Amino acid sequence: MGASIEPAELDLGQYVRAGDRIVWGQACGEPTTLVEALIAQADSIGRVSAFAATSFSGILTAEAAERFDLSSMGAIGALRVVAAKGRLGIVPCHVSQVAPMIEQGILGCDVAFVQVSPADASGNHSFGLISDFVASAVKKARVVIAEVNERVPFTYSNVVLPASRIDCAVHVSRMPVEVPPAQISETDLAIAKIVAGYIDSGSVIQVGVGAVPDAILRLLLDRRDLGVHSGMIGDGLVDLMEAGVITNATKAIDTGVAITGALIGTRRLYEFVDRNPKIGMRSTAYTHDASVLSQLTKLVTINSAVEVDLTGQVNAEQSGGQYLGGTGGQVDYVRAGARSPGGHAIIALPATAKGGKISRITAALSGPVTTARSDVDVIVTEFGAAELKGQTLAERTRRLINVAHPDFREELDRAAHAIRQRGF
Repeated sequence: MGASIEPAELDLGQYVRAGDRIVWGQACGEPTTLVEALIAQADSIGRVSAFAATSFSGILTAEAAERFDLSSMGAIGALRVVAAKGRLGIVPCHVSQVAPMIEQGILGCDVAFVQVSPADASGNHSFGLISDFVASAVKKARVVIAEVNERVPFTYSNVVLPASRIDCAVHVSRMPVEVPPAQISETDLAIAKIVAGYIDSGSVIQVGVGAVPDAILRLLLDRRDLGVHSGMIGDGLVDLMEAGVITNATKAIDTGVAITGALIGTRRLYEFVDRNPKIGMRSTAYTHDASVLSQLTKLVTINSAVEVDLTGQVNAEQSGGQYLGGTGGQVDYVRAGARSPGGHAIIALPATAKGGKISRITAALSGPVTTARSDVDVIVTEFGAAELKGQTLAERTRRLINVAHPDFREELDRAAHAIRQRGF
């Protein structure tokens, strides 16, 4: 291992050069001490670029992003504000593409910033709360700077970070970024009740974090032997595992183990996963791989959207000129859920936005197509479920209008007339 120092001793200029491209861990795996140091020292280092997939810390403000060139795969968390100020470069891609792009040099990585747990008896650190593409960044980087945080849980993964690979270890004791459970509205609960009807005992679930996912998980306490294979998981996992609902007992692969690439939650989750062999951290090369996902039966995948058009095209990224989300892992999981025997791929969203002024079931998308209509399975709003797989375009319009808010159905019906006239 290289230098082992305290935060006050960190001089990034010893490791980072002008023109360097930095990649750091995302979400609750964000190495906040290192990011703060980069913001403070950027002017003295010279212009650099950085890739941050998501950020929930609040450290990356638009003002901070003026000090270097910041890019991301979407505007998720605090990055939405940075994008709105024109300080975020968007790289449209699936999250599963990030690691291969780093490995191939398409997404440059001269320096890797990572947050890790203290080392085990063998001198190996775990990547703790994030395991998606950080190992690829470490492998590619000229310099690896590790924030060794004694409050980061040691999690079990197929990859570790040997102390010998660290060029500079910065020792800290600070609470990792926390994302508390969202407030659940009546609309969220109505959506969740419909989605929960698609999840039977023995199902394997993929779900994100937020109000609707949290509400769904709370409705599953009467199920048995659920499994988890998901790009991310939150605090709701703890309740269901402690209640014996999630056992992963029926999974054909990773039996008895919940698989994920990102832990996004609070201290309760972090304490639960620490040295817990029932939680397996994996890279996106595994969590999102089609050949892996194809081995899971009764896979129910649940994702969100900004809007859905009358033929089933899904936009999960942008509303007009405002970037709101990202491609993420949606397409990988939609395809997997729709093809899984006994499974489903669900896109869940409220029927309206902006206090009911705008329909999110729309005649035409205001942003890009994230998930193609040929991949879409089920669309759920608080007004019901539109099962679209195998349906004609004309029939899709009828089903989607039925789950739109009643105030917009007449308008949408007029817009659908041309589709129906063609008889498609």
